[in-house]
Amino acid sequence: MPSGAFRFHCIGCGALSHAPAQDFRCSQCGNLLEITDPSWRSGKLCAADLKSVWHQRRSSNLPLDLSGVWRFRELLPAPQSERHVITLREGNTPLYELPRSSHSTGVRRLFAKHQGMNPTGSFKDAGMTVASTFAKQAGYSWVACASTGNTSASMAAYAARGGLRSLVLVPEGKISWSKLSQALDYGALTCQLRTDFDGCLRLLQELVRRAPVYQLNSINPFRLEGQKTLAFELLEQLDWHPPDHIIVPGGNLGNSSAIGKALLEMRDIGLIPGLPKLSVIQAEGANALVRTLREAGGKHLVSVEAETRATAIRIGNPASWQKAVNVIQATGGAGEQVSELEIAQAKAEIGAEGIGCEPASAVTLAGLRKLLQHGFVKPDETVVLVLTGNLLKDPDFTMEFHRGDLFRGTAHEPASAMLSPFRHPPIILDATLDAVLKALDQAEKTNSINSNV
Repeated sequence: MPSGAFRFHCIGCGALSHAPAQDFRCSQCGNLLEITDPSWRSGKLCAADLKSVWHQRRSSNLPLDLSGVWRFRELLPAPQSERHVITLREGNTPLYELPRSSHSTGVRRLFAKHQGMNPTGSFKDAGMTVASTFAKQAGYSWVACASTGNTSASMAAYAARGGLRSLVLVPEGKISWSKLSQALDYGALTCQLRTDFDGCLRLLQELVRRAPVYQLNSINPFRLEGQKTLAFELLEQLDWHPPDHIIVPGGNLGNSSAIGKALLEMRDIGLIPGLPKLSVIQAEGANALVRTLREAGGKHLVSVEAETRATAIRIGNPASWQKAVNVIQATGGAGEQVSELEIAQAKAEIGAEGIGCEPASAVTLAGLRKLLQHGFVKPDETVVLVLTGNLLKDPDFTMEFHRGDLFRGTAHEPASAMLSPFRHPPIILDATLDAVLKALDQAEKTNSINSNV
């Protein structure tokens, strides 16, 4: 492993420390921490050498090189020994072209970086490999998180892989059963609390101050260091030519903060000549960042009581809001919000590309349309959508959508008729050839009508 001298830097008062407090907050002002290392600056590293060694590692079978996170270890905090590293070969996720969505939006160069292709089905794995590694190195037996689902699945998997025990705090009845089942199968002690995500996180913060439990939410800056590698890998896949825009879903805002941090570090080292605009999209019912930008100029958080069917971003008091504001402003990006109907349509459109995603990921395509309408994104620009979760993370949403039940009995029901062309409900037939042929014929006619709309 490369040697380094990383330290913890407070994003509020600027204080530096060699070791964080148990709750990963600044001991002087209470703000969040980020990890910095003097060696990650221009003049300390050669951009050409980094590109060369990272490329060579793609053909290596060494355990660290098989990880799409640790392959970029020169820009990560270094554990004391490779033996501490907990990895499930995370990262190495595909960058897809989106021809259908490119045609419908008018954006000629439109891509999706699909983090849902990670081992547990979400972007969380990229951060969890680093954070769980440092938990193990520090000698902890228990790790814990508050979660809307994806964090709990990822943490439980990496804990199991590393011989640690895991505690999961989730809001009762407010996460997908698919995500909860992952945590159960990986052996986590799972507590469903009668509160929302923000209540779970507050309780976790109290817990880690009183018990020897290591917190693995994105408040933990090691998480964000691992999640930086999404950007390294993306730029490598684009031959180090930055796109004009990177569009990310916004929940607790750790991922957007991590991607922005990586972009700034790559520019400073000379890996890229300029910065893409990083924009964050939220659901209208969970739009704390958007309101913070519009109503408070990014100066203070405007919390909301979150409600959206995109459960992965159903967060009203995002912990990393200040980090997200900083990277949006540094890259010249934007914050935007989209409706439940727009999310549902965008999810179906991404599914029609043959790749699919969970509802929270689909806010990126819906948000792109808004940014195009405002003139912020131009049709001749290159755009990358970050898809954070796999289609299989929330099958209930998908089935309810295609059966026409998703908005039944809600205020959105009348307007949801517009989604009919995107629905593909299962049909029940007699087991005869004639019945199947008739269904094929009807599907051909329907496709012809929809193509002409």
